[in-house]
Amino acid sequence: MTELFEPVGDHDHRLARGADGLLGALNRAGLLEAGDLHVATRVADLAGETGEGADAEPVLLALALAVRAVRHGSVAVDLTRFPDLVRDLVPGLALPEPEAWLAAVARSRLVGSGALRLEHGLLYLDRYHRLEQQVCADLVARAEQPPPPVDEAALAAALDRVGGGRLSDQQRDAADRSVRQWTTVLTGGPGTGKTTTVARILAVLADQAAARGERLSVALSAPTGKAAARLQEAVETELAGLPAEDRDRLLRTSGRGRGLDAMTLHRLLGWRPDNATRFRHDRTNRLTYDVVVVDESSMVELTLMARLLEAVRPQARLLLVGDPRQLTSVGAGAVLSDLVAGHEGDPASPVVSLTENYRSTEDIKTLAEALRTGTADEVLAALRTPSPEVEYVETDDPAGVLRPDALASALAVRRAAERGDAEAAVHALDDHRLLCAHREGPYGVRVWNRTVEQWLAEEIGEDLHHPWYVGRPLLVTTNDHALEVYNGETGAVVLGEDGRVRAWIAGSGGLHDFAPGRLDAVETMHAMTIHKSQGSQARRVTVLLPEEGSRLLSRELFYTAVTRAQQHVRVVGSEAAVRAAVETSAERATGLRQRLQAARAARAAGSGA
Repeated sequence: MTELFEPVGDHDHRLARGADGLLGALNRAGLLEAGDLHVATRVADLAGETGEGADAEPVLLALALAVRAVRHGSVAVDLTRFPDLVRDLVPGLALPEPEAWLAAVARSRLVGSGALRLEHGLLYLDRYHRLEQQVCADLVARAEQPPPPVDEAALAAALDRVGGGRLSDQQRDAADRSVRQWTTVLTGGPGTGKTTTVARILAVLADQAAARGERLSVALSAPTGKAAARLQEAVETELAGLPAEDRDRLLRTSGRGRGLDAMTLHRLLGWRPDNATRFRHDRTNRLTYDVVVVDESSMVELTLMARLLEAVRPQARLLLVGDPRQLTSVGAGAVLSDLVAGHEGDPASPVVSLTENYRSTEDIKTLAEALRTGTADEVLAALRTPSPEVEYVETDDPAGVLRPDALASALAVRRAAERGDAEAAVHALDDHRLLCAHREGPYGVRVWNRTVEQWLAEEIGEDLHHPWYVGRPLLVTTNDHALEVYNGETGAVVLGEDGRVRAWIAGSGGLHDFAPGRLDAVETMHAMTIHKSQGSQARRVTVLLPEEGSRLLSRELFYTAVTRAQQHVRVVGSEAAVRAAVETSAERATGLRQRLQAARAARAAGSGA
């Protein structure tokens, strides 16, 4: 709630001309944008809110804050906390007293008409209130239906067989519970064996289907194309290690015989050109799959989760996989972390957590664990402990530190692209990744993309003025359903045999080439934001932290950046920036966990009665 914008001038489009009173003051302070005020004013007019009397300004302010909350990732706004949060940001501002403010909003026509929903101190826009209710209701309904039939003898034999003596007790428990319930939430940090467990779960489910003489259809999906591609590659690698009997049964019963294809959630649900928030598959046209796996579930926003739950058949298994400690979705909501918190202490919880780390990168694991639960001193200790895996550089001149690896990575992509080797060029992108918190400013992606291009131009003695220069690393930034190119996918510009350049994009279906003119929403990727890096990994990662005053710094952001590294992570930034990140949590106002807890309590009371 305390994120502010800094106006770049009197004509900044985020400033509302003529705005006065509380809303004008908060707009000039950088808390509310002009769009928040305009939407609030229009919605109030439609609801018949007259704008007269003592309640008028507090009600309009509450509505503007609810609009702003969604824009910043929250599902609602907590009016009881707002005055304390902004008192130091806008000194001298006479904000409403929380109790009287809530009462004024409750009396308003906006609440009376249903445009706003007030519940447990949280103020929602109606759409997000309904979405949150729907997600909770669908999850509860899935939990309350009769459990799936289980062939106990076949299950015990399959667990022993696919485990091969290598499954931990946690992984075996996850596989066992996934057979016995319709919804499973599989959580764990990097290296805890989530993908290994997913592959074993699918093999056991295929065995159960075969025991009933049925075929099993499986959908592998993720929020972004890059995450989907990684899921498919990882599952295929794990399937190769299964006994031939179980591997062949899974591939045969899934009807493919050659592997399981992963896809983006938008592609799974069926993109519609006429509607950005609705899909071909919904309650009237359910998905036909028996098992739906969603990796990187922390990135799934509330709206998309609601659409997924209404599209999955009640008698289909849903497996949500992810790390609740990572950054939440770009859109509103924090569904995965709410699911975990909402079922805490529940003996019938669908949540299965993997905590044992199997990677050999012990020092990266130590740093990640310190970021997950430790203090700033513990994080700094992990950073400063001499290690071949973790490096910490405190400097006022990051260019000298960043140049060697960033330039080497750019040269590797360039050389492969000049040879016309698209696979090698795209593969080279995952050797080293420079991650930034910001897009703009001295620590932002835009500056460092230009800087690396300058280094590359100097090194090869060639002016890289053409936007489609050979070896340009690419990042897809939006979904293009017509081309089947999706947000988060990466690629490179490669020289073809005919002397023309082609843009090669690595997606869930493999490498595909396009004429550059067909790709609109792509960016250069010598550096990328930490948000965009979710769902991807690189052998070595450099994390450039901004100054300690950055409003983007948070523990979740830092954790997400560090856990992109497979073998080595370098953190470049001041001690003050590290402390600011660790001591700041990216909280979002949502009510899903409370709804799940209330539903569980009601169910327990009902069974007790």
